[in-house]
Amino acid sequence: MYRLGTRGRLLGSAPRDTFDWVLFLVSASLAVVGVVNLYSATSVVRASLSDLYIQQVYWLVMGGILATLVAAIDYRHYERLGYVVYGGGLVLLLLVFVLGKDIRGSSRWISIGSFGFQPSEFMKLFMIVALAKYLHDDPKNEGRTLKDLVIPAGIAMVPMLLVLKQPDLGTALILGLIFASIAAMMRIRWQSLAWLGVGVGILLPLAWNFVLKDYQKQRIYSFLNPDTNIQGANWHEHHARVAIGAGRVLGEGFMKGTQNQFLFLPEQYSDFPFAVFAQDWGFAGCLLLVTLYGFLTLWAIRVAATARDRFGAVVAIGVGALIFWHAFFNLGMVTGLLPIVGVTLPLFSYGGSSVMTVMMGIGLLMNVSMRRFATSERRSGRLSFLESS
Repeated sequence: MYRLGTRGRLLGSAPRDTFDWVLFLVSASLAVVGVVNLYSATSVVRASLSDLYIQQVYWLVMGGILATLVAAIDYRHYERLGYVVYGGGLVLLLLVFVLGKDIRGSSRWISIGSFGFQPSEFMKLFMIVALAKYLHDDPKNEGRTLKDLVIPAGIAMVPMLLVLKQPDLGTALILGLIFASIAAMMRIRWQSLAWLGVGVGILLPLAWNFVLKDYQKQRIYSFLNPDTNIQGANWHEHHARVAIGAGRVLGEGFMKGTQNQFLFLPEQYSDFPFAVFAQDWGFAGCLLLVTLYGFLTLWAIRVAATARDRFGAVVAIGVGALIFWHAFFNLGMVTGLLPIVGVTLPLFSYGGSSVMTVMMGIGLLMNVSMRRFATSERRSGRLSFLESS
């Protein structure tokens, strides 16, 4: 039997009793398979990239350390500092325009000596924490109007606009969808939803004419006409689809995928690692990988449903949305079901900022999950986030 202390701590319980082994094992499985796939993806590239899988291991270790620290500190401390970390994230986004390193026409990275990081990746978590704090402090349970959504929408809109300015359409889209996923769990009056739909319908053509760059429009044209210009704009999509189809049921074997081995797949270690995996392991491997991502997303929803307070529930929903939408868009663009938007596959694509962001998100999930049995004096008289939605 467990006994609850006066400060909401679970007395008589050891870390092993509350540690979420399911979350840990699923996340670790994705990370290990990702490193193995990265080894295959870079096995025949030039020497400067052949050790990317080793660097990925370093990123995972660093991310694991950060995730452990994030999980060890009671998440109520993050709630108190929610707006502070959000403001810090906005400062970093602004510094990108001053100190940013330009790569292929986009300024997204801040470099300090030999170390570089992408602030927009970490901003996803900062925004989730800020939204969770706002909704935790707002006890409203009845149907929300558009007026009630102004502040949370503003919390999401500011970093979205800064990221679009870089420009980085993929990350801005993920930020918007994380907010939409959290908003979907709130009670919103149907009249407000109707007006919101009208507003989105008005904004879409304006975004096409005044926000999207020419190369971004070209990606959409290429998506709508996949069989044209295969030697040019559609090269990525075409060879990714060929690789996936060549894998058939059981794949061609580890490190035997011809599209990767003969260097037909561009960005096979960052944007298109799934195509390498699909040709190596076939439909069976792809089914297992998609199942792992689906299970991780559903587990995040379960953590939210059992969270001890609204802040924890919103954080869990936000992290689950981050993982889901990243996987959704990456798998969609590689299979030709969506336009290319430059979104990484969580724990699978190479990249330090992306890996550490996802690992820290998993640390937040673990934090909420491990403390779901504890009570809090601050929660007294309140319904959890999911109960009020």
